[in-house]
Amino acid sequence: MTDRALSDRIDALLPQTQCARCGYDGCKPYAEAVAAGAADINQCPPGGAATIFALAQLLDMAPKPLNPENGLEMEIAAIAVIDETRCIGCFKCVLACPVDAIVGAAKQMHTVIAAECSGCELCIPPCPVNCIVMAPRPAELPIPAAMAAPWRQRHVARKARLNREQQARAAARRRSAPSLQDKAGAIDIAAAIARSRARRNNPDRP
Repeated sequence: MTDRALSDRIDALLPQTQCARCGYDGCKPYAEAVAAGAADINQCPPGGAATIFALAQLLDMAPKPLNPENGLEMEIAAIAVIDETRCIGCFKCVLACPVDAIVGAAKQMHTVIAAECSGCELCIPPCPVNCIVMAPRPAELPIPAAMAAPWRQRHVARKARLNREQQARAAARRRSAPSLQDKAGAIDIAAAIARSRARRNNPDRP
């Protein structure tokens, strides 16, 4: 089995909260690290003992306790809720959300799309007014296990969007920055203008 195929199978067993508690930027990078032997199978608090057991079976290893350095086993049955009366529209929670489950514009009220929230809690630390709390996941929403694939898709789409935006900004900077040739041309023109003015002011000057 190739490393890519193995990492895909490992990724399929992860809860896809994209919470980064494993020490990696999302479930897929963690799966790739486990497949490469760079990370252990017990670093996923949202998955907890069930995920560790599934990974152990896949990799023909003995299960082990969750690594406390990655946190305590957690229930992924919570969602983030923004107190909209206190929200100042700083946009930091939007930037932190790994599945684009928060909507809002700068200096405008933000809100969480409850059905899309993975409960990762990454939006809480950057909030400067502490207006985000975790609340029980409403019973009418799909169970977290049914959301793994959608969360994965939203995370992948978000990373692709951020990459496109970064490339667009870089291209804009390149277009706006004068090239060395442009600078040299500007210097030549300025020098020619200076010589022309000098001749007008001093006709006898060669």
